[in-house]
Formats: sequence, structure tokens, C-alpha cells
Amino acid sequence: MASTSASRSDGVSSRIRRAASNLNSDNQLLVSDIRKALNLMKDIAVDLERDNQSDMVKQLENAVAELVEAHENCLHYSSAIHSVAEAYRPGPELTDFKKLLDTEFEKVKAGSSSHPQNHPLMHQFQQTVWNVHHAGQPMPGEEQEDIIMTSTESSIKNLKCPLTGKHITELTEPVRSMNCKHIYEKNAILIYIKSHHNNAKCPESACPKMVHAKRVICDPLLLVEIEEQRTLSRQTARTDVVEDFTEMEPHDEDST
Repeated sequence: MASTSASRSDGVSSRIRRAASNLNSDNQLLVSDIRKALNLMKDIAVDLERDNQSDMVKQLENAVAELVEAHENCLHYSSAIHSVAEAYRPGPELTDFKKLLDTEFEKVKAGSSSHPQNHPLMHQFQQTVWNVHHAGQPMPGEEQEDIIMTSTESSIKNLKCPLTGKHITELTEPVRSMNCKHIYEKNAILIYIKSHHNNAKCPESACPKMVHAKRVICDPLLLVEIEEQRTLSRQTARTDVVEDFTEMEPHDEDST
């Protein structure tokens, strides 16, 4: 009888975890759409800034702040959903999942120090607009090093596949571990897992997490983040060219 009860309990817990996984997938699609919208708004802001329409750029920046807040709330909900599903154990009374989720969401949100105006995505927007007329110059009130740090922050944990050595923007089929969030070339990580008889530790240096074939996926947000990295690399390259040209100008004047 006890074994039957335990079996039912395990079955309910498994169904809850599957439901949580489905909710997380839907939530990730929403996060992905928000990131795409933010990138589109960034492109529009660049065109407006080129036309010196500062008022419209400011309005767009306010809208970006609202989207960034929605983006963070979605991520908080993902964390809350995962925590509730992992901690759930069936009891004699009906479980109020909404209450559990709301409580966990508030806990996760309270532990986050990020404010929309200080968020890396907002910094990316502001820096991109700033670079239209001031490429190579630090934004007012910030050192160049600070701009670089904030503009490259994201949920991407590694910029190179630990197995192939390729930059993530060069991967043919990028995938991410659901356990540790590290990114790999799909074929390389599957071969690696198989060679370790499905008992493989993440190949990223110092990562203690295990990797499993079924938990290495191309989640909806990954391709968006990789495309953002490509865009950031192009912007950095253009900034470097401007800086090099600026450094050459005094030399050219002396030579004449």
C-alpha cells in the first residue's frame, strides 16, 4: 500500500514538472519575442537619431524601459516556475499553485537588483544610439571600460564552444545545456556525451554540472542572443575603426 502511494506521489510530481517545463518553454518564446522587439526598436532609434529626431528617440527609450521590465519579469517567472515544480510534494490538501508561484515570483524579484534603467539591454540601446554621432567616445558619466562590461552582459555563459573552440556566432547548430546553460556545437556535444557512455560532465572548464543528450537543446532565446552577439561584434569593429582613424589624424597633419 505504501509503495502504491509513493508511486502515485512520484507520478503527480512528474506531471507537475512536465507542466512546468511546458510553461517555461512558452515563457521563453515570449522572452525571445521581447528581445526581437528590442532589437527592432534599437534599429528604429538609430534611424531616428541619424535624422536628429531626439524627442522620438526619447519616447522610444521609455518604451524600451517598459519592455526591459517585462523581459525581467518573464525571467523571474521562469525561475519561480522551476523552483515551485522542483520543491512540490503532494500533500493531503489541494495545493494552491497560484499562491505558491506568486510567492516565489516575489521572492525572486526581491533578490534581483536590476532596474530597467541600469539593465544591460538598456545600456545596449543607449550606447547604440550614442554611437550614431559619437562612435568611439564613452557616453557621458561613464568610462569606456564600464560601457564595454555592461554592453556584453547577457545570459550567455561562454563565447566559445569548449569542444570545437569556435566562437558561438560561428557554430553550425548551437545548442545549450538546460543544466548549466553552457553552449556547444550540437554534433560535438552529442559525440562527447556518447563517448562518456551518457555519464558526461560539462566540458566547460570548472563546470561541475552533468550534460545529458535530452537536456541539450536549441532553446528559443539562444538564436536571438547569438544574433545579438553578431551585432555587438560588428558595432565593436566599427568603433575600433573610428578610434584607429582618430589616432591617425594628428600624425597625418604632422606629415603634411
